[in-house]
Amino acid sequence: MFSIVGRYLIFLGKLFTRRETFKVYWNRFLDECLNIGISSIFIVAIVAVFIGAVTCVQTRANLVSPLIPVYIVSNIVRDMTLLELSSTFMCVVLAGKVGSNIAGELGTMKITEQIDALEVMGINSASYLVLPKLLASIFTFPLLAILSGFLGIMGGYLAGTLTGIITPEDYIYGIRYSFIPFNVFIAIIKAFVFGFLISTISAFKGYYTSGGALEVGQASTAAVTNSCIAVLIADYLLAELLT
Repeated sequence: MFSIVGRYLIFLGKLFTRRETFKVYWNRFLDECLNIGISSIFIVAIVAVFIGAVTCVQTRANLVSPLIPVYIVSNIVRDMTLLELSSTFMCVVLAGKVGSNIAGELGTMKITEQIDALEVMGINSASYLVLPKLLASIFTFPLLAILSGFLGIMGGYLAGTLTGIITPEDYIYGIRYSFIPFNVFIAIIKAFVFGFLISTISAFKGYYTSGGALEVGQASTAAVTNSCIAVLIADYLLAELLT
């Protein structure tokens, strides 16, 4: 356990030594933003809209007391979306998509000796291959969290108003009622941290793959499971620190 953590920390240190020129990283950074961020918009949008809709419907179904005003439904949807669904739940989904992709790509490069070829040419392969993925993740994940939060609240609005369980006026009032602006920054901070964890853990698993195609699949599976565990642990720690 401690040896793995030590190798992980050494791996993080290698990302920032013997770096290439800024122009090289900038071009690769833009490519990774497309691969990690832009390509994930569709799955994030679908998940966010339906999770927001389900949260609205189930919350209204369980608030049966006449003493509870109906606008509390959208109030709960707003807080759940900003504090958990737009960051933690979204990043768990992205751990499966982005994490497995990073681990599979680097694992394939490792077993086909492409990484060794970079090292022979005097290039720091860890920094050249992984650092752009890390920077793209911590840049795009907060943007995806903002998009997820908006679409989650919008999904609750559509589900609530189209089914008649809440009026548009009550939903809007509930969103504005006792709003805490810092909750938006909590979602952004969580997404930033989760992006760092998912990208580095997945890259670590893929970079140190050895064997053949079977081991690449195992590395991708380990990257997803370890990233999800790290996200959940970090979510609890950040909840303690930020709330």
